[in-house]
Amino acid sequence: MTIADALNHKNPWTPAHQAVELSEHATLTRILDEGADADEVCCQMTLLMHAIDTEVDVANQSGEPIDSALTAILLAYGADPHLAVNGEAAYDWARKLRHDMAIRLMDRFSTRTTKLAARFRRIR
Repeated sequence: MTIADALNHKNPWTPAHQAVELSEHATLTRILDEGADADEVCCQMTLLMHAIDTEVDVANQSGEPIDSALTAILLAYGADPHLAVNGEAAYDWARKLRHDMAIRLMDRFSTRTTKLAARFRRIR
């Protein structure tokens, strides 16, 4: 199924969430570049939560090594790994699903005040 086919069917996903669901990296990048909110919530998930879930599912179902391309795209467009929905954030999902690559990426992209303060203390 292509993204065009999926968008013609009744489904709960926004275009950005549909791109994540189908692992359509180029489509997701275009949608975000056109102004979609990288912290969009749909079906009780942020885009970043959905990306982490999709990356883990694809690896489990295919037997291929896990990748973090969706996570990296979302973080590059400003997704907040600590934004909570129903008390859980993407960071929590990555820990729970043991998506270590996503955890490392979120650590690198994090802009939380305490993390930035810690980094600047180490540099001085």
